[in-house]
Amino acid sequence: MSHPLSAEEIEIQAKARAIVDELIPYEVEAEMNGGRLPDDARERAEKMVHEAGFEAINMPKELGGGGFTSLQQVLVQEQVGRATNALAWLIHTPASWLPQVATDFQMQRWVLPTIRGEKRECYAITEEGAGSDVDAILATARRVGDDYVLNGVKWHVTSTEGPHAGEHAMFVMDIDTPGIRVVRVPEYTHTIDHHHAILAFEDVRVPATHRIGDEGDGMHFAYEWFRYERLMIAARCCGAMDRLVTEATAFAKERVVGGEPLVERQAIQFMLADSLSELWASRLMTYRTAREIDEGADVKVQHAHCSIAKLFVSEAAGRVADRCVQIFGGRGYMRENVAERFFRELRVERIWEGTSEIQRIIIADQLAKRGVEALAGNGE
Repeated sequence: MSHPLSAEEIEIQAKARAIVDELIPYEVEAEMNGGRLPDDARERAEKMVHEAGFEAINMPKELGGGGFTSLQQVLVQEQVGRATNALAWLIHTPASWLPQVATDFQMQRWVLPTIRGEKRECYAITEEGAGSDVDAILATARRVGDDYVLNGVKWHVTSTEGPHAGEHAMFVMDIDTPGIRVVRVPEYTHTIDHHHAILAFEDVRVPATHRIGDEGDGMHFAYEWFRYERLMIAARCCGAMDRLVTEATAFAKERVVGGEPLVERQAIQFMLADSLSELWASRLMTYRTAREIDEGADVKVQHAHCSIAKLFVSEAAGRVADRCVQIFGGRGYMRENVAERFFRELRVERIWEGTSEIQRIIIADQLAKRGVEALAGNGE
């Protein structure tokens, strides 16, 4: 066992694994059909999610969520990562910080329905010319009486004009709000049934009641979400590596070349050994980071460690996927092969929620401010 787990945690892990095991047989069908699950398979999986209590696992129980600890969420998300085509994304986790800042009006209109699964949120801070560089954001929110008028091509995070010009505000609204237009829906490297539309905001009038927090608070909420999602990316990458190493090892045992199984060839042994080593290190790092969050570690240390976990684990997952494609040989270049799908899908983990380069900047900055012992000491 990579990390000591309680009986409750082991049970949660087993339930999540059972749901994902139900989905894995549909991966190839989904790959060939735009990432879509058959209706009956989705219904069975959704029923399992409900029966397991895995709806909104990151939300407080008193609001109808699962109330899971960070480590419990990591255990679930690790299993989610074992399935390609994002099939297990039906285990939904709304933006974790919303209940902390939402007004009563926002709770009733958006947050509680989202926790209940009646609504789905779309969360984005990116523009064509502003990815990691938030100072390059061009979209604007202009105050007009009790409303704001939004203009730009993006969603939710906007720059303000007036006293808080150059700062960032966040708004929530329904997709059918007048003035919101789908510019286009690009195709991506992965084959999943979750689209990433480009939206234009053209004189969208939004009441001030739709603003989350105060003007200037927008990026504060975004950073909290980044911290959470970076750890969950690490967890899902652990699951992907587990699946890849398992599948590649099984294939190497069965595939005979020159009279002996591939697994007895030293070149293959080295690739499997390196992959297993990176999986174990990744899992230890991810579990420990989750545990320290549950123990109330300093938020700056949490921020640094979530960046370290995302950087290390996402990079390791890419290497493992590359090795496994090589182990499968020609089969590894076929879309019906698990290694081929993960080879494409894992690439984005080094980009979204902050690129690997941004993680390195964050880590180096925290190192300069806090020192080695604070971030990589023995904890004594």
